[in-house]
Amino acid sequence: MRLTTRTQLAMRTLMFCALNPDRIIPTSEVAEKCKASGNHLGQVVNLLGRNNLLDTQRGRGGGVRLSKSAEDISIGQVMRALEETSSFAECFKSDGGQCPLSPHCRLRGKLSSAIEAFYASLDNVSLAELTVGNSGMSGLFGVEPV
Repeated sequence: MRLTTRTQLAMRTLMFCALNPDRIIPTSEVAEKCKASGNHLGQVVNLLGRNNLLDTQRGRGGGVRLSKSAEDISIGQVMRALEETSSFAECFKSDGGQCPLSPHCRLRGKLSSAIEAFYASLDNVSLAELTVGNSGMSGLFGVEPV
């Protein structure tokens, strides 16, 4: 299994916001700290906003911040929101894909179970667990540890 670039950038963004809980962060600053293009970050921020993970404010003085506390953001929830839209394998596509084995293949069921186990293992991990007291990450982002 491999996380998409979008999911990796979303996690960086959420962690950076978790380390800056008391302010609205300009997206240009997030892009710089997370080493992302403004356009790509804009798409990720939009998706995180639609999934109620980020609050966004437009205009002068605008930016992003977590929509709830880092303790209340489940990494499993984040991964599902960002990864479930992409097909793990061809047979996972809504139209069934082009695999000639699909009508009789048992692999899809096993893969589905494995993917769900992956998400379930992250359901009890909060964003706070990844950031609170993580002085190394705070140092990388140039902020005071939370």
